[in-house]
Amino acid sequence: MPQIWMTYHEIADMLGCDPHMARNTSIERALDRKKSRDGLTRVKLDSDLTARFVAGLRSADEALDQAVRALLVTHQAMARADRAGFAPPSTQLDRGIAVAG
Repeated sequence: MPQIWMTYHEIADMLGCDPHMARNTSIERALDRKKSRDGLTRVKLDSDLTARFVAGLRSADEALDQAVRALLVTHQAMARADRAGFAPPSTQLDRGIAVAG
């Protein structure tokens, strides 16, 4: 499980509460806390809060997720075509293959 450290303000944004409540929650859960060099206290998220954090990242931008999936599908199709011996005309010319036209 990755270690994710967040400030009280970041936790508050994630949980939809104020930083004071986020601090109290971290104390109640007995989460590890440390003061960073920038003077802010950071809290190490437990597995439940980490799961919430990751779920929030995944649902942050559906349009971006769709674009990434479309690129992946295109990449896979191009890889299959390349394995089958198909290539764009410029690549075929580079390989010395005559292109009818």
